Amino acid sequence: MVHISEHPQPTPKLRASLFAFLLLLIVSLVDARRQRTRSVTSSTEETVETYDKYYNYVDLTGRLQSLAHKYPHIANLSSIGQSFEGRELWVMQITKDPNRDTPGKPKFKYVGNMHGDETLSRQVLVYVVEYLLTKYGEESRITELVDTTDIYIMPSMNPDGFEKSKEGDCVGDNGGRNNAKNMDLNRNFPDQYDEKKANPETIPEVMAVIRWIQEKKFVLSGNLHGGTVVASYPFDDSATHQRHYSQSEDDSLFRYLALVYSQNHPGMKTGEPNCPDAPDETFKDGITNGAQWYDVPGGMQDYNYLHGNCLEITMELSCCKYPPASELHQEWDLNRESLLAYIEKVHIGVHGYVKKAVSGTALANVSIVVASIRHNLTTGNNGDYYRLLLPGTYNITAVAPGYMPMTVHSVLVEADKAKELNFTLAPVVNEGLGGITVTTYAMPSNNKPNLSTATTTNASDSTQTRVAPDATSNNSPLILPPAHQPIQPQEFRHHSYSDMELFLRKYSSEFPSIVHLYSIGRSVEDRELYVMVISDNPTVHEHGEPEFKYIANMHGNEVVGRELLLNLIEYLCRNYGTDPEVTQLVNNTRIHIMPSMNPDGYEVATEGDAKGYKGRNNSNKFDLNRNFPDQFFTIRDPRQPETIAVMNWVKSIPFTLSANLHGGSLVVNYPYDDDKDGLSHYSRSPDDKVFQQVSRAYSQENPLIHNGHACIDLYGAEYFKDGITNGANWYSVPGGMQDWNYLNTNCFEVTIELSCVKYPTSKELPKYWDQNRRALLQFIQQVHSGVKGTVSDIGDGTGIPNATISVEEIDHNITSARTGDYWRLLVPGTYSITASAHGYEPVRTYATVSKDHVELVDFRLTRVHSDSNGQSPKGPQPTQNPSEKAFQSLIKDLSLGQGLEQLVSSTATENSFRYRRYKELSGFVRGLTLNFPKITSLHSLGQSVEFRTISALEISNRPGEAEPAKPKIRFEAGIHGNAPVGTELLLEFAALLCINYGKNPVITRLINETRIFIVPSINPDGREQAIEKQCTSTQGLTNAHSKDLDTDFFGNASQRVVEAQPETRAMMDLILDKSYSLSVALDGGALVVTYPYDKPVQSVENEGTLKYLASVYANNHPKMHLGGTGCSNNGQMGNIPDGIMRAAERQSHMGSMKDFSMDFGHCPEITVYSGCCLFPPAEQLPTLWAENKKALLSMLVEVHKGVRGVVRDKSGKPIVGAIIVLNGGVRVFTSEGGYFHALLAPGNHNIEAVADGYQQQRQEVVVSSYEAASFIVIEFDMDNSIFGLPRAFVVASAAASMTALVVTACIIWCVCAAKSNRQKDGFHRLRQHRDDYDDEIRLTSMGSKKSLLANEFQDESESDEETLYANKI
Repeated sequence: MVHISEHPQPTPKLRASLFAFLLLLIVSLVDARRQRTRSVTSSTEETVETYDKYYNYVDLTGRLQSLAHKYPHIANLSSIGQSFEGRELWVMQITKDPNRDTPGKPKFKYVGNMHGDETLSRQVLVYVVEYLLTKYGEESRITELVDTTDIYIMPSMNPDGFEKSKEGDCVGDNGGRNNAKNMDLNRNFPDQYDEKKANPETIPEVMAVIRWIQEKKFVLSGNLHGGTVVASYPFDDSATHQRHYSQSEDDSLFRYLALVYSQNHPGMKTGEPNCPDAPDETFKDGITNGAQWYDVPGGMQDYNYLHGNCLEITMELSCCKYPPASELHQEWDLNRESLLAYIEKVHIGVHGYVKKAVSGTALANVSIVVASIRHNLTTGNNGDYYRLLLPGTYNITAVAPGYMPMTVHSVLVEADKAKELNFTLAPVVNEGLGGITVTTYAMPSNNKPNLSTATTTNASDSTQTRVAPDATSNNSPLILPPAHQPIQPQEFRHHSYSDMELFLRKYSSEFPSIVHLYSIGRSVEDRELYVMVISDNPTVHEHGEPEFKYIANMHGNEVVGRELLLNLIEYLCRNYGTDPEVTQLVNNTRIHIMPSMNPDGYEVATEGDAKGYKGRNNSNKFDLNRNFPDQFFTIRDPRQPETIAVMNWVKSIPFTLSANLHGGSLVVNYPYDDDKDGLSHYSRSPDDKVFQQVSRAYSQENPLIHNGHACIDLYGAEYFKDGITNGANWYSVPGGMQDWNYLNTNCFEVTIELSCVKYPTSKELPKYWDQNRRALLQFIQQVHSGVKGTVSDIGDGTGIPNATISVEEIDHNITSARTGDYWRLLVPGTYSITASAHGYEPVRTYATVSKDHVELVDFRLTRVHSDSNGQSPKGPQPTQNPSEKAFQSLIKDLSLGQGLEQLVSSTATENSFRYRRYKELSGFVRGLTLNFPKITSLHSLGQSVEFRTISALEISNRPGEAEPAKPKIRFEAGIHGNAPVGTELLLEFAALLCINYGKNPVITRLINETRIFIVPSINPDGREQAIEKQCTSTQGLTNAHSKDLDTDFFGNASQRVVEAQPETRAMMDLILDKSYSLSVALDGGALVVTYPYDKPVQSVENEGTLKYLASVYANNHPKMHLGGTGCSNNGQMGNIPDGIMRAAERQSHMGSMKDFSMDFGHCPEITVYSGCCLFPPAEQLPTLWAENKKALLSMLVEVHKGVRGVVRDKSGKPIVGAIIVLNGGVRVFTSEGGYFHALLAPGNHNIEAVADGYQQQRQEVVVSSYEAASFIVIEFDMDNSIFGLPRAFVVASAAASMTALVVTACIIWCVCAAKSNRQKDGFHRLRQHRDDYDDEIRLTSMGSKKSLLANEFQDESESDEETLYANKI
């Protein structure tokens, strides 16, 4: 049954009431709609900016709310806090979809009105807000910027101060700068150098901004101020709080960002604000380092950089702090482009995400590390990061606790476009415990559900702690979890060479993010000398990170060190990321481990050998620890390949500390290992205290060593106090490795004797690990003691390589590495430390070294003759275009670090080396010109006695054209026909240059900037007579006239009696061109570089430069610079320091080509002797080429250094033939166009320019070992001196003299006239006695010049009587 309810129908009265109600409702809605329309229209009208008034707090609030209401799709207004007086700190967020947090968008912010009376920024930022909102969708630039950037704008950080300020107050006399509690907001952020803290309640504005910065992880920021016109960048203060440059790690980037703002501001870029209160204040390019301007402790921009992931600069917008409102429109126009361009720079560098390897979820707070920049940032909550970088190539690493770091090498960053770079991190897997561990510990309940703590490590998560209920335990006793236990090595055995090699390759493969395996060379029997690097960025030297090394098995039968180092590799790899000590060491140290320096000796040694010698030496039967150059004795044994490899290795990396692991005793042995007497007594080094400290650091962690009673069963009563000893005090070791390290590099090395038995059985190996594990780690820690820092240029902030760090009262200096970083081990105490470098004023400071950490001491050096800002002095300066700057940067890159090595490896050419006789040689050279006609030209210099052509191959981008502005370099070989290696090297060198032109950018640029002349064979006749595989034969040494051509060049000290040989004449004509900057001659029969002179001279004027040029070649040769050649065929058995010597010391003779080049060609020439054998087998040519390739390329780099320039007069006319006198001695001459170029050793040099008719000019230049030549302009004034006196004085004197002469002549004439009248009477009397002379006397008395001239040449001699009579008259 269904119940139906019946509704009553509405009555007519009710319907009428309802109708009236609905009508009223409709009218109300329409009216409300009209009201809303009027309101919106009014609001729209209000957003039209007039640029003619300031907004107080109420106006500002209304304006921002109105804009946010109108543009909700791209604008969101919020407050980050309140001022002390309760005003909101408004922030306008402008981005697409502002209410949604979009990962990957970089966050940018502007903050204005931090000082309440600096008001222009407040208004300008409102205009920025309006401009971005109104132009969105209309202008593509603005639309893209808003779509891709999360922009935050705070017009006023100090609204309370603004309300107190007064319009027109330009200097802040009316207050308002500080907040309501009279606190300067830009002095109250946490500071790196000043620990004072303000009461947070007095600075709510600062506390709000700090929270905002920490929450948002901004990428880039600008802080807008007033009071001058400049862009200021960090740091704002320094440790001393004095006015000097305070450089951040991102100094170059900050300078670039500041320039972006200043160069887009018409007034700021001039660098001359012309502010009334400081009319003389200027800022180069409109930017300044904050601290160099004035010290600002507690500033906001430094806080952003150091604590907020954010790079911030400060922009001062106007001289007047509170300018009249009438100027607002003009100021907006001045700043608009700068404000927009600066925001756009948030999109440079690299950006991306960091995620977990397995799950793909985001990883927050991962450190993003850029090699060589000691400033990291971290990822956001979504794993996203944005790292601003200048264009260049970088190695970038993502590091997170519990995860394997990931490094991406050679990341190319381009200008104005961020590169996406994502990281995927895998967790550290605990392999030693099976990969997954769950350990439960009971905890007391205290009447609550029992809890258990589980530590879980698996493939997808890092080590973490979770808490879960435990139903099985009730009121269990407290059991504390054990302390972390590192994973120990699991396998102990003796590793043969093959076994060791596989072990190293295994760990290199398993731990690629922290391990790098490489070889430094080969043993005599061709085994690799492996080195394993362990570090968070193992393949490169990171700025500020010290380099450490362990070397073992130098004596092949002393094996404990070899096995301990393999154990150490395993220990470091397995515990990285889980053990704090290991992780800290690996993250902050680059650890190099060489398990075996003598793998050949190891292979013949026998297990169980306690005191024997089998396998001690290398395969050539030489003791490697007696094979290094020694300071007291000449080591006559030939340098072994293992020794050479280690020497080259140690010189290529800035090692700080090292240990050489041996066996046969228990002691740590420190330098010196010998002394000049060769006796066993204490031989103290300048750093004796440091060596004792690091030695004790090891011995104290090994009780057996520290006990001092070493090996009683073997060596009886031998005792070492504290387990350490001075090497020479134990026994003398000439030629030892540890002394060589200390004396020739920055590295402090000790020798550690680890076992009484040299080759113990394998079952004893675990006990050696237990005894030495802590000591091995503690010794590595010692590299982090003393002082470290960076030596940089105060002007541009770049690091200064090879700067000298000296400590007062310690006679041992160290040098800075490529990027200017250094490490100097010291014992605790206070020291006076000086940093110096060529071309810079030295800087001295005091540092107190403590025991528990390294002291950071940075040096900023000022260039010689620079102003306080590090800028060069004023005067005629050449205009430098970007291409020239790029080339200078190239020269610097090739001169430092691995630049040349990379060039060598990138220019490999296929070649089957062989010796070429004249016909094939000529065809090869001709073939180069046919295949590469645009860059080659062949010049015939002349012919030999037997009519073979002597040719010079020119390689240049404009061959045959005179380009006086480019340096010319000459390579020549074959002056002795029996030494043809140089000929083949130069032919291959020419082929390398030609083949790589247009393909390799470095080779291409070098050829474009250089004129290269190659003379492969000076003596082709002799070469035809020479015989291969004859190392000492003189056959072919001379030319066809049996003349040694290197004794046939006319020199200062020889007089030519006979005609020069045709080969000599050909080369002399080439040399006399006088436009070459450098010449390199290749010869054979030794392994050394010689520099002028060959003739015996007492002194050489520019020996420093010549010696330096020779050293450049030797240092780029893998063997030559080591100084020990072992050339038994020519008696060259001893040490030659650095592999260079004056030529006369090797073999003195007259008439050499080298001397002729110096004296008559005004060109320095060095001679390279490429090997002991004059004519080695052709099979050795590839090796010889590999040894010399880098050195030959280094000469192409070196020829661009020194000093170059142009000489001209005031009108700009070049002066050809001017004499450039270097340091008062050596002379070069200006060529066509007035150009000159001279190579000089690094340092300060005086230059004098002399030319006829001009005043002498003097300049001082600074030459660097790694920078391209300084280009100077010398402008001559007309010589206004005569005989050394001022021209005006000489002219006045001459005029006075002429006047005096005229006056004197008049006087004489008058006197003579008077005499003439008296003489007339005398002649009348004479007529009575001498009638024959009447006519003559008559003519004389009349003064007739004509008659006198008529008789001028008559020879009518008077009688004696007549003469006597005439004289009486």
